[in-house]
Amino acid sequence: MTIKVFFVGKTDSKELRNLFQDYANRLKHYVKLDIKELPDLKNTKNLSENEQKLKEGTRILEQLENADHLVVLDENGKQFTSMEFSGYLQKKMNSGLKNLVFVVGGPYGFHDAVLQRSNAKISLSPMTFSHQMVRLFFIEQVYRAFTILRNEPYHHR
Repeated sequence: MTIKVFFVGKTDSKELRNLFQDYANRLKHYVKLDIKELPDLKNTKNLSENEQKLKEGTRILEQLENADHLVVLDENGKQFTSMEFSGYLQKKMNSGLKNLVFVVGGPYGFHDAVLQRSNAKISLSPMTFSHQMVRLFFIEQVYRAFTILRNEPYHHR
């Protein structure tokens, strides 16, 4: 199985990019990983919130293959403990999926077309985080999940 992670927009902070890359590199020892940064929209000042979500949504949907299992990170999604999330990933791997795709959307969330296409929604927290921080938190949790599955000491229970 390949885990694909799509992000809308870029991370400006060099420190956050470096931390993210560190976890992404660690993860490659456990699973095939494909990370895509979808470019920020240009000239958004004349677009409504919904128009921005539509354009971002179109970009996201264009990246998907028909058989991809799409999981969006959404404030209304299911929340997991780290142990539960590792079990979720194990079930997905056992199910024979080719691609498990996680998407972190733009500042206004997802267009309805993306939500309708999604197979699941996950929330990292009831708190709101910057999109730049969510990337780091999420990739760390995926790494943690794999160390849990391998019974490695990174996650202390």
